[in-house]
Amino acid sequence: MKYHHEKIEAKWQQYWAENQTFAASNNSEKPKYYVLDMFPYPSGAGLHVGHPLGYIASDIVARYKRHQGFNVLHPQGYDSFGLPAEQYAIQTGQHPADTTRMNIEGGVDKSGNTIQGYRNQLDRIGFSFDWSREVRTSNPDYYKYTQWIFIQLFESWYNKNSDKAESICTLMQEFDKNGNANVNAVCDDNIAPFSAEDWKSFSSSAQQKILLQYRLTYLAETEVNWCAALGTVLANDEIVNGVSERGGHPVVRKKMTQWSMRISAYAERLLQGLNEIDWSESIKESQRNWIGKSVGAMVSFNVNNHDAKIDVFTTRPDTIFGVTFMTLAPEHELVSQITTPEQKAAVEAYVEATAKRSERERMADVKTISGVFTGAYAEHPFTKEPIPVWIGDYVLAGYGTGAVMAVPCGDERDYAFANFFKGTNGMPAIKNIFNQDISEAAYGEKSGFELVNSDFLNGLDYKSGTKKIIEELEKIGAGNAKVNYRLRDAVFSRQRYWGEPFPVYYVNGLPQMIDKKHLPIVLPEVEKYLPTEDGQPPLGNATVWAWDSVQCAVVSNQLIDNVKVFPLELNTMPGWAGSSWYWMRYMDAHNTEEFANEEAIKYWESVDLYIGGSEHATGHLLYSRFWNKFLKDRGYAPTEEPFKKLINQGMILGMSAYAPLLKFELPPFNENQIEDATRFVEDFKNIFVSLDYSNIIPFNSRSENNLKTITLKELLNTNSDFCNQLFKSIDISKYESFDQNDIKLYLEPFYGIDVKYIDNSDKIVFSDEFKSDFRYFNFIKNAIFIKDKGFQVVREVEKMSKSKYNVVSPDDICEEYGADTLRLYEMFLGPLEQSKPWNTAGITGVSGFLKKLWRLYFDDNGSVIVNDEPTAEMYKSLHKTIKKVTEDIENFSFNTSVSQFMICVNELQQLKCNHRAILEPLAILVSPYAPHIAEELWSALSHEGSIATVAFPKFEEKYLVESEKEYPVSFNGKMRFTIKLPLDLTKEQIQEIVLADERTIAQLAGNTPKNIIIVPGKIINLVG
Repeated sequence: MKYHHEKIEAKWQQYWAENQTFAASNNSEKPKYYVLDMFPYPSGAGLHVGHPLGYIASDIVARYKRHQGFNVLHPQGYDSFGLPAEQYAIQTGQHPADTTRMNIEGGVDKSGNTIQGYRNQLDRIGFSFDWSREVRTSNPDYYKYTQWIFIQLFESWYNKNSDKAESICTLMQEFDKNGNANVNAVCDDNIAPFSAEDWKSFSSSAQQKILLQYRLTYLAETEVNWCAALGTVLANDEIVNGVSERGGHPVVRKKMTQWSMRISAYAERLLQGLNEIDWSESIKESQRNWIGKSVGAMVSFNVNNHDAKIDVFTTRPDTIFGVTFMTLAPEHELVSQITTPEQKAAVEAYVEATAKRSERERMADVKTISGVFTGAYAEHPFTKEPIPVWIGDYVLAGYGTGAVMAVPCGDERDYAFANFFKGTNGMPAIKNIFNQDISEAAYGEKSGFELVNSDFLNGLDYKSGTKKIIEELEKIGAGNAKVNYRLRDAVFSRQRYWGEPFPVYYVNGLPQMIDKKHLPIVLPEVEKYLPTEDGQPPLGNATVWAWDSVQCAVVSNQLIDNVKVFPLELNTMPGWAGSSWYWMRYMDAHNTEEFANEEAIKYWESVDLYIGGSEHATGHLLYSRFWNKFLKDRGYAPTEEPFKKLINQGMILGMSAYAPLLKFELPPFNENQIEDATRFVEDFKNIFVSLDYSNIIPFNSRSENNLKTITLKELLNTNSDFCNQLFKSIDISKYESFDQNDIKLYLEPFYGIDVKYIDNSDKIVFSDEFKSDFRYFNFIKNAIFIKDKGFQVVREVEKMSKSKYNVVSPDDICEEYGADTLRLYEMFLGPLEQSKPWNTAGITGVSGFLKKLWRLYFDDNGSVIVNDEPTAEMYKSLHKTIKKVTEDIENFSFNTSVSQFMICVNELQQLKCNHRAILEPLAILVSPYAPHIAEELWSALSHEGSIATVAFPKFEEKYLVESEKEYPVSFNGKMRFTIKLPLDLTKEQIQEIVLADERTIAQLAGNTPKNIIIVPGKIINLVG
């Protein structure tokens, strides 16, 4: 009876679906265990073999916990709003809802493309997901509650006294009684004080404007990353090297009125909460750095000839007497106010140039020094000396106050800036306030110095100097102690179509929330998904997008009268909105009255194990923690932290294939050589060279810094087969005006070849399919191939991506080898957290292992299971495996479990084991890793139903206790034979048995040994 993976896997996948085998109950006496994956964004490209890595790991744990008697929640869904679907809609004219549904469910799209569908691909791999709880963030029945959470944030403020979010009603009550004098809130800066009488006398719109300054989500003019090509604001983590991650479009900084989330209110709790959760230290450190807690002082500097003040946060207030100049961020609101007419043109040009660089790029660029003097001067709070005010892009508007008191003697970046502009207008000599030499570099240490040239701080160190200066600043009203955070409030608006609509309409320009009972506010139909001609977001194209406050319905824009019918918000929510609470919706996925039932939330509490990529460290994971803490404050979540344990899986990398291109460098040439140079460029373009020839012409990978080349003359002197092929149609004499020693040639990887056209020896297969592939038609037509037969490509290990043509589909692996093979192989590749290259060649070993496992249970005629009592060796092999696999799953070391399975099956095969008492527990052990074959083996053992909840085997130490020892018997230190003896024998008994052994008698040849060395359990050595 042969192992047919395709029939077995289809059979059990159908069984699981029909019997709802993995459906979790919200009412169970079993202990709960909640396993969660970071849910996928469903792109049309579908899954590649890298995507299931984390899902397989979480599935092993979920199945293991079911075997242990837990009520396991292991749900799955789709993060289905987002920019890629919108961009695809713009390109193809298809509605994002249609393409998203097709990407999930599969089929043939309007362009005639066959889409596999994420659901079909996931099911084929045999995951134990509870699909009855599936969510899609783009479905109205889901985003109804995303909108509801937004309203709760709007209706809340952060009370510093209670250190939590509270209903805005409690703030209004305080205003009614006492005004805002005693309010200790996280709020906007510089809110004017008012009394209770003032509050009551304010108009409704005035009160609303004040409340907006306190709400946890609020409208504000904010510096944002604007991408004109995409027509939207981008988050910092959506920008790479100053351009959009998607499409590579330019991004500039500009001010826009946006919805923002007051995540900064939770900075300290987000920081402290990291101490309570089991996450990797690298992820925790990423979040600590992003939150960026700093302890120091706020200092105010008056601006000469202006009413303005420059507020500066500094962690080194003790260095205030070393201030040499000040630097403002180019976006700082004071720049335009204080810049002198003489400096206006230079400042405006610099501000415009800086707007084209992202904050992340500016932070990373520590080498470039640039800035402009504003012409203005601030006043030192103690010495009253004038301090020149500059702008520089190394200062960020979003960090601190967007202003720096530059102390070059104590800060390397200030030191470099001061020296770069030394001697220019507005840059005085560096002041040294340390009893240390700063002639070569700044002194940035917080110890090992005494302050000098610092008035009343002279002779003090960092700690005592800091305490003293804060006291003096407070005395003169120029500053105070301050804890600052790098974490800024999160911009929550996006100028996109495919996102959650805000449940907001505007009366006299002020936002009003739509009542919960009228949710969801469904995304309207639009004719096109681009911004409007006057620059409004895509929802500006909607014709039915107004709110009738009487009928409580969305109506035609033509009915807007700003009396009963008002305009709706045109922005949509960002991609992280729906993903910031989805784990709670899984707890009660189909509740139509609330985002989740209180009892269900109380039962599941939080996620016990969360698996996903580390790229979400400062995005999704931070926002999720923020929303969870907020929902706990308002009584909707039972725990402070959403994810108890987090594991970041590494990547499975692809082996890309690139055809090496012949590249050249011509020396500088004059007018007389232009014709020759033109001919050379024409002759040498699009020449691809097999990597075989890299021993003749140097090959340079993209990671190499030093370019290796060969001169044209050196190449010609090789008289190689390569030269014969290259120059058979090129007349070298045409370039006689160039010295052949000055023309340099080399190879570099250039044209990506789909790995399906590469054979096992890394050569292109020039098949009819390859030649007819539209991607390579022009490539083949216009290129010259040196060695067209057996053309060898260069292979590079890099991230799997459709654009790199290095994607391996899990469907192909499942088709040829089976899902169980795919699951085992992905775990076998290496530790879960590490990235590792995919190599399909290695999968045959895992496939062979499953066939060996099958043969323990079946021969060609059917089942070979016997009920005989197993031998001690059989029990030993089984219990070694139970012990190892249990420890591995508990420690998430899945790769070593697969190795142990292979060892165990080989041992049992050698022992000719087909004993039920061994093979029943073995099937259960294998089940979390290879569930389809395990189900079939369990069925073959005459069991009904699924193996999924059968108790996991327990390790018994007694089977690993050795009763015998195979001793090496040596003569004069050389081992001659082995003898198996019971471990409880005495030295005397061992000696008696060994001396009586025929092999010993033969070795001694009638002689008597001078000494017999016996160490029980270890060695036997006869000497002399």
